[in-house]
Amino acid sequence: MVKAVILVGGPGKGTRFRPLSLEIAKPLFPLAGRAMVEHHIEACSKLNDMQEVILIGSEPNTQMSPFVREVSAKYQVKVVYLQEYKALGTAGGIYHFRDQIRRGGTSHFIVMNSDVCCDFPLQEMLNSHLRHGKDNIITIMGTEVEKTHSMLYGCMVSSDTNNNEVEHYVEKPQTYVSNTINCGIYVLGAGVLDDMKLCYQELQHRTPPTDCIELERNILAQYAGTGRLFVYRHHGFWSQVKTPGTAVYATQYYLKQLQDQSPGTLAEGPNIRGDVLIHPTAAVSGTAVLGPNVTIGANTVVGPGVRIKHSILLGGCEVGAHACIFYSVVGGNSVIGPWSRIEGSPIVINPNQPLAHVANPSTFNDEGKLNPNITVLGHNSTLCKGTMVLNSIILPYKEINHSYKNVILL
Repeated sequence: MVKAVILVGGPGKGTRFRPLSLEIAKPLFPLAGRAMVEHHIEACSKLNDMQEVILIGSEPNTQMSPFVREVSAKYQVKVVYLQEYKALGTAGGIYHFRDQIRRGGTSHFIVMNSDVCCDFPLQEMLNSHLRHGKDNIITIMGTEVEKTHSMLYGCMVSSDTNNNEVEHYVEKPQTYVSNTINCGIYVLGAGVLDDMKLCYQELQHRTPPTDCIELERNILAQYAGTGRLFVYRHHGFWSQVKTPGTAVYATQYYLKQLQDQSPGTLAEGPNIRGDVLIHPTAAVSGTAVLGPNVTIGANTVVGPGVRIKHSILLGGCEVGAHACIFYSVVGGNSVIGPWSRIEGSPIVINPNQPLAHVANPSTFNDEGKLNPNITVLGHNSTLCKGTMVLNSIILPYKEINHSYKNVILL
């Protein structure tokens, strides 16, 4: 019997995802037509003996409850959302809802961050964990990245000759430790909850006391070198989804999955270039050229002569004739005027570097200027006829009647 816990965060998290998260909770943002966290739930539903998927976070119930009902019916697996009374950290929510997790005699459970994208080899990881035969251990999914990017993540040093035991773990070190990083996916034995209790009691005696428990710093770092922390090495695709730019990149991967697994789901036609997903309720002119890596949301209208590539358009948008949208995310219910242009900077991965992954660059560089990234148009915005927005972030409810480049329009 298996349970899964997915950490969905809350409104105070995911600030780099704004302004998109001002319209929709980040875990519900669509990647290839499905909510970000739905990909996790689908992977969980394929596991043998999956009993329950528990979403934990501080997002409002009003947003999460309809989604939970929908995916429970869709994947025929019990899904519940447990709302924290405040943000409790990556392990605080697990400890707070420990009785729900243990109910039914759970001996081990999967934990995933909602903002990761991969092929979710959960059964293989679970089998690797169970081979150790203990209920008070943790297995981390790890992957290798370039040395220069490793310090952005939790880093671990492991033994190749001792069952992949993790000897040393440091969360976001200030200097190079290892290029094997934490993917944000774990299998925990139920006995780990007892150690969380000890950690919670210790934190209550600090000044000031805190209910916040961080899995990475308070638990994983303490388990390293004790024979209770192991790594499952993942060699497939993996990426974090921290920014709108990485959402476009993750969508490209999920669209490729759809092409391989359900090719009839994607759009076809003489003006479709590569992988394109169009919602059944969207209306797209036959002369519009779409792709590669494009998703068109529900009730969106795309006019004649439009060109779109490497972009996400949420529901209810209207794109006027001959507009161009490249490397961008367009928020819901926005209007793109005729002959206008929205363009961001493409995400470039070095094809000659086998360990290359997409980083999540900060919004600004050291000079206080915007780093090159995709363009984001907030929901309910209007881009007037003939205007151009390049490498910019536009907050919701804006009417753009001038051209802009490298700006944040508040």
